[in-house]
Amino acid sequence: MRKILISIFFLFSLGANAMEKETTFKKELFDKAQSDGKIVVISSWIKYCSSCAGQMKILQNAKNKGELLDIKFDNIEYFSFDVTKKEISNFFDVQYQTTLIIFKGNQEVYRSIGETTEDLIYEALKASI
Repeated sequence: MRKILISIFFLFSLGANAMEKETTFKKELFDKAQSDGKIVVISSWIKYCSSCAGQMKILQNAKNKGELLDIKFDNIEYFSFDVTKKEISNFFDVQYQTTLIIFKGNQEVYRSIGETTEDLIYEALKASI
């Protein structure tokens, strides 16, 4: 019985972590955001990665309640990509999922790997504005 419950829990957690992950990065949108002077946030993920899902949830929450945090998302573009997409991974020199990169204009101003702490991610966003 215990093995069955563990199996059910495992399958449920895999499905929960897989939702809402979508590659939104497009080179032309990235270039436009940079030329428009926007802050660009890039995050990498891989299917069934719970840390990736956590990081993406923090970024989405920051976007949704940005005004409360003094983060003006009208000047921030957020893109995510599956780290197995080698063309994008090579473009950003990303080898691992949960890599978070922030650009201000054409300059990379922040990079972390595996950061899923809400306060630190919010601080990085605020510092780049």
